[in-house]
Amino acid sequence: MRPTGWQEPWKKPLRVWLNPTHGPALQKLPYDLVWCTTWAAEANEWIAPHIGLPELPFIDWDEERRPVSDRMPDGTYWKTHQVIEYAAGRPFAWIDDEMTDRDREYAAEHHGGPALLHDVSPRLGLLEPDFEALTAWAEALPAT
Repeated sequence: MRPTGWQEPWKKPLRVWLNPTHGPALQKLPYDLVWCTTWAAEANEWIAPHIGLPELPFIDWDEERRPVSDRMPDGTYWKTHQVIEYAAGRPFAWIDDEMTDRDREYAAEHHGGPALLHDVSPRLGLLEPDFEALTAWAEALPAT
């Protein structure tokens, strides 16, 4: 079995390497965790139990808004607009391997609160310096 989005026979599945230490490390971060993956709710079945995460909320992507190329006409990653809408002005950190400076510019222009768009290597994934940067950013936010 594969996640729903990978059922089409013409799609080559991605190899996903899961690190069982990431679940506890993510839960130690000073954030409310939300899945921002195309796996959506299925991340709770296919990823969470294997890395020690509880069931998490997720962004329910509007696939009608997804362009064929993964880039919107304005040059942003297709998820960026919907992540900003989901955050609705709240401070947030988003970890992904597809964002560019254009996505950061879009967040600065369209999000009414602090936002960290943290890029990770698709080959290496989350590393200790990433966890340190995420923690430092959250701790630097003004108290609300």
